[in-house]
Amino acid sequence: MSEIDTEVDAPGLRLTELAASCSGGSCPTVYLSGKGTIVVQGYAVDGAAAGIDLPSGELLVEIPADLLAAAVRNQS
Repeated sequence: MSEIDTEVDAPGLRLTELAASCSGGSCPTVYLSGKGTIVVQGYAVDGAAAGIDLPSGELLVEIPADLLAAAVRNQS
């Protein structure tokens, strides 16, 4: 796990990488925030195409299932 500083809707939000699908570069990644929440980097999914009505400010993100499983294992 590695700790990084980034901005996600709030300046100074601290994210700790729980799992990534590659060892470098930009790829699907699961982070634990300093607020105790999960932040996911992945592929955008069009809500309308998926038949889901999303409220303003929410997004659908697709990540590999094994990445989510790895993040759960690494958080413990």
